[in-house]
Amino acid sequence: MNLERPEVKNLIEQRDWQGLRAVVSQWEVPDIADLIVEFEKADRVILFRSIPRHLAADVFSELDSRDRDELLRDLTDEETRALMANLRPDDRTALLEELPGQVTQRLLNLLSPEDLKEARSLLGYPEESVGRVMTPDYVAIRPDWTVATTIEHIRKMGRDSETINTIYVTDKSWVLMGSIPLKQIILSNPDDKISDMMSAPAVSLSAFADREEATKTMEKYGLFVLPVVDSDGVMVGIVTWDDVVDIAQEEATEDFHKGAAIAPLRESFRDAGIGVLYRNRITWLMTLILVDLVAAFVMAKFEHTISQVVSLVFFLPLLIGCGGNAGSQSSTLIVRSLAVGEVEVRDWAKVVFRELGIAAALGATISLAVWGPGVLKGGSAVGLVVAMSAVAIVTISSLIGICTPFLMVKLKIDPAAWSSPLITSIADILGVLIYFTLASWYLKL
Repeated sequence: MNLERPEVKNLIEQRDWQGLRAVVSQWEVPDIADLIVEFEKADRVILFRSIPRHLAADVFSELDSRDRDELLRDLTDEETRALMANLRPDDRTALLEELPGQVTQRLLNLLSPEDLKEARSLLGYPEESVGRVMTPDYVAIRPDWTVATTIEHIRKMGRDSETINTIYVTDKSWVLMGSIPLKQIILSNPDDKISDMMSAPAVSLSAFADREEATKTMEKYGLFVLPVVDSDGVMVGIVTWDDVVDIAQEEATEDFHKGAAIAPLRESFRDAGIGVLYRNRITWLMTLILVDLVAAFVMAKFEHTISQVVSLVFFLPLLIGCGGNAGSQSSTLIVRSLAVGEVEVRDWAKVVFRELGIAAALGATISLAVWGPGVLKGGSAVGLVVAMSAVAIVTISSLIGICTPFLMVKLKIDPAAWSSPLITSIADILGVLIYFTLASWYLKL
């Protein structure tokens, strides 16, 4: 539905609260959230207050961290209390861990005893764990129940559950035993036993597992909801697909930043201050400068060779650029494959052997492309040196690009954080060393 901003503005100016509520109630939640951020502070609060209570929490969850923070400052304690009570537990946890400590404490003080206990429980899990993104609102049944009993229980308890597409079966100690789709329950005979219908065991994940594992597990098994258990197998919550999508987006953004030698931002680029953006980039740049200084010192060792055949310098940026690009290509492919589980560390030998042939072919192709310009600029000898260097640099850089992520994983270091920047710098050093060593040897300098 097209949103008419002037219409909403007119209703606010006319103080037609009933008309405003009627108009806003017809829109989808994401559209309302988009509209709210377009208004100035005073109108934004009025518009939010006009949203029906059953939609307000969902609209609030759609806002980014800065807009949520600003809105909370303008709401009364009573309005904030109602909003927090209606937020889903996982959304409430995400909000509390993003806000400054004083604001978080104020919000915790506004929660009911039950919600406060729930919030503190979720905040007690490690920051990047599945426990932080799960919701404890789910429907569980017993294996000895009949379908009739189960349906009655779902009617009673399902209203507060985030999803009832899948129903989980637990014993009296809440240990997860299996699962059963709601569709199967509805289509079964009232006297059928749950134990005869359920699928066991159910795919589950530890509350202390890294949240990225939830994405991988749900993708692997094609699940829209995943049960979460503690160390004793007791079911403590569920993770739903919408949570996983948010996790995947955050992880992809984090890896993208790391691959570009930027410390991951904990907030949006729009909200990040100049100091944060400077700090997140300068450390990596200074580190890489120190590595690249090695290349400069290596080049200085071949001062005599350069002075004898100056045309060699013309092709240095081209060759080390090819090496860095080839290494980054290989690294990106293997980092992604490791991330999605297409390859594992034990597959390194097979992957390296295959890459050797591909890298050699790439190097040979590039050598043909640079041989002609080398001959034209420095003669046949220089052309041959440039061509041989291209083969060696591209091949070796590609192999380093493949091996480095495996090594990072073995050392329990995130390969996305080091692979691409590190490989580019190593390729620069090796490129200079290989190029001028071959030139000195072949040209007898």
